[in-house]
Amino acid sequence: MKLAAIDIGSNAIRLQVVKVYEDEDLVSFKNLQLLRFPLRLGHDVFSRGEISPLTKEKFIKLMSIFKHLIDLYEVEDYFAVATSAMREAVNGKEISQHILEEVGLKINIITGKKEASILNKAIRPTLKNRRYVHIDVGGGSTELNLIEGGQLVQGRSFKIGSVRELTSKERSAVFTSMKKWINSTSFRKSKNIVGIGTGGNINRLYGLANKASNMAISYAELKALRAYVKAFTYEERMSILKMNPDRADVIVPASEIYLRVLKEMGSDQILVPKVGLKDGLAYELYERTTRKNLDKIEYLGYL
Repeated sequence: MKLAAIDIGSNAIRLQVVKVYEDEDLVSFKNLQLLRFPLRLGHDVFSRGEISPLTKEKFIKLMSIFKHLIDLYEVEDYFAVATSAMREAVNGKEISQHILEEVGLKINIITGKKEASILNKAIRPTLKNRRYVHIDVGGGSTELNLIEGGQLVQGRSFKIGSVRELTSKERSAVFTSMKKWINSTSFRKSKNIVGIGTGGNINRLYGLANKASNMAISYAELKALRAYVKAFTYEERMSILKMNPDRADVIVPASEIYLRVLKEMGSDQILVPKVGLKDGLAYELYERTTRKNLDKIEYLGYL
């Protein structure tokens, strides 16, 4: 079985095509294709409230390419979702309808709650029987999920991300809101809570740490990595650290969000499984297509 997932984020848009293998109660997913394009819908939406004509034109072209690839791979089904930028764009629904009619690709504009639910599926292979705070920093929003025994206990979406431009006062207000929410949850006095980080920025920071394969970095290491990256100019991050332009300008403010949440939760380490919304979409699509619940998942990377 082949499935495709499209994650239309505020900073970048991703297409992932996977092949699914079923072996009794174990389901394995292998990547056949992974494409990422930094369209940055959030730059338009968070400054002007809508997607500009030029960005709309590029968006339609990109969705046409993705649709052709989906057809060429002969997938059984696909699942395309759009998050905060499309949620907030006054012309988001109009553009998604235009793409459906012109390209034949259906885009689902999902709520923050639905996004959190899909993200929880993405990290399922990482979970053990303990308490976690899952932090997903996107371009326009940050999802915080509290997990216990493999189940989502509480979650909330906050309007802060790597692309959304906020004043220092607005940013401080969001962090205050995060702190109040964390203190209102059942995890507020817990100990030994482990962080789980998803999103392109935490993946890149983890790569800079040159870790082996245990997926974990400590709070102190993450703090040091942020200071290390911050010491470089935007141009140096691209030339010396080999970051893409759309990563070099957002990685420092994004890293602050992870650190703030870990500090408030009293967590001294964060796991970085290098998965994201696209993976959760593939898992949810499998469950929807087969009408089975995934109990054991194995992620096998590329063929």
